[in-house]
Amino acid sequence: MTPPTAGALAAPEAAASVHAPSTAQPQQLRRTLQARHLTMIAIGGSIGTGLFVGSGTTIAQAGPGGALLAYLVIGLMVYFLMTSLGELAAYMPVSGSFATYGSLYVDEAFGFALGWNYWFTWAITIAVELAAAQLVMQYWFPHVAPWVWSALFLGLMFGLNAFAVRGFGEAEFWFSLVKVITVIVFITLGCLMIFGILRGDVPTGLQAAMDNLTLGDAPFVGGAQAMIGVALIAGFSFQGTELIGVAAGESADPGRTIPRALRQVFWRILLFYVLAIAVIGLLIPYTDPNLLKAGVESVGVSPFALVFRNAGLAAAAGVMNAVILTAVLSAGNSGMYASTRMLYDMARQGRAPQVFARLSRQGVPMVALLATVAVGAMCFLTTLFKGQNIYLWLLNASAITGFIVWLGIAVSHYRFRKGFLAQGRDLRELPYVSPFFPWGPIFAFVLCLVVTLGQNYQALLGPKIDWIGLLGTYIGLPIFLAVWMGYRVKHGTRFVRYADMRFGAKALEPAPRQPQL
Repeated sequence: MTPPTAGALAAPEAAASVHAPSTAQPQQLRRTLQARHLTMIAIGGSIGTGLFVGSGTTIAQAGPGGALLAYLVIGLMVYFLMTSLGELAAYMPVSGSFATYGSLYVDEAFGFALGWNYWFTWAITIAVELAAAQLVMQYWFPHVAPWVWSALFLGLMFGLNAFAVRGFGEAEFWFSLVKVITVIVFITLGCLMIFGILRGDVPTGLQAAMDNLTLGDAPFVGGAQAMIGVALIAGFSFQGTELIGVAAGESADPGRTIPRALRQVFWRILLFYVLAIAVIGLLIPYTDPNLLKAGVESVGVSPFALVFRNAGLAAAAGVMNAVILTAVLSAGNSGMYASTRMLYDMARQGRAPQVFARLSRQGVPMVALLATVAVGAMCFLTTLFKGQNIYLWLLNASAITGFIVWLGIAVSHYRFRKGFLAQGRDLRELPYVSPFFPWGPIFAFVLCLVVTLGQNYQALLGPKIDWIGLLGTYIGLPIFLAVWMGYRVKHGTRFVRYADMRFGAKALEPAPRQPQL
């Protein structure tokens, strides 16, 4: 590993005492993100089209009770993961986050694969969000060429990330605030309709709500198979909360702001999701055919839009279209930030070409940003050519990596704590201590593994195995394993022993032997 230049990364022991913003220098990221930015970054990464549009599908598949239970269980898993990440990020606030922790406390090759896969999945996510933005804008401007909107929004995302990290933080704060306000208004109106205070255009009141809860096979529909499918959707909906770990490298006073933001984020997200799912399930029968039509291309039948419309708000579809556009831009903005910082940190550690470690005068890794923008632009251009499967294959390859990152967080935290105690260190050295060790990361790992492997188990149940479906779903997993094993074989790495783990100021110093790309 190439030694970091002065001030490039906050050393862990220094991190524990970084309780005041660092003085920005030309070769370091600037710690200008405040607690409110961190909170909204995590919320913005998790509350998006999965809630505004996809939540209807979860209720249609598993019923109101099944959807609610799935979100509660996945929410608990995410909580354990975030407490694990909080312990690591508060102690070692680096932009490489999971890749750095995986290298130090699991295997250098594991961290290498984790970092590249995380960069890849968010870079592709930018293209996905650009394609979604095209569909949303066609609602208002059906005659404008779709690629115009993708180019325009790609330029906007680049501008928000190019000038200073505070620009990204402020943009994400306001993007997320719009979504939070929408959810609060939705839950408020829904509760008024459930208790009969607000009379809608359909049967409302407590009796009507209870009828929807017990209609047909409700509250639980479809059995275990439906529950697993909904758990997958819920897991994808919660993905993005780990962005707070990436932002830790540019947060002011990480030992205090990161744990504080994590505590606030979980309860707010879980509250929003659980209450929103409950309101939809009580007000809209799970048999409503509109719930199965939910998609970005059909914003008018978003469950949010349906409830607003039933409340007598005629402009519901237009309002939700604007909110979904905000969610799309927020996700793309966060993806560009996360992938850029991951690529930057890998370059600082010798796991990516050194050119990606260059910073602008504003402290932005500009070359890494341009590389991320280029990938996003190239992938979105593939959607212009009919008959091309490149885009869909890339999307499938990136989808599973979010769960791989969560698995990596659980494993890294478990081994970090074990090694920390094995070397006789005191937990009082840690700015934040996860209260659920070891059962928290173990529970999160097992459940996340089940969700990961169960993404398309139906392909194995038919009279003939759907090999194409299996490959399309799981292609990201063999890619990750191939990168991990390839690096391991080439450089002779192995799992880090507890006795050899480095903590404190030594953790980010050059290892005795590190390859240089």
